[in-house]
Amino acid sequence: MSRLRLLGVVALLTCASSAFATSFVYTTDMTVRATGSTSDATSGISNSFKDDKIVLEARDDAASFVASQGEIRGAHLEAAFKHIRGKLPTLAADDLQLAKAILTI
Repeated sequence: MSRLRLLGVVALLTCASSAFATSFVYTTDMTVRATGSTSDATSGISNSFKDDKIVLEARDDAASFVASQGEIRGAHLEAAFKHIRGKLPTLAADDLQLAKAILTI
């Protein structure tokens, strides 16, 4: 009977480690894809608005916004968000991604 239990435990551990490895792969893939799409979005924004006065004036506000994880929202940053979204209506970036893109300019 103990041999049967031992085989059962081995089978359960094998299944559990397999599930963990699979979830790790999925999580890693999702993280890489999200980082890639964020990078694509921010590089497109930073290249498009590198000479834009409204966006350049928002850099200090963007730094505060990123450092506070979105808690501090300055007037210049809000104006830049509105300006960017007005020029690029199909842009699928959230406020934090836009703020990070402004910082790269």
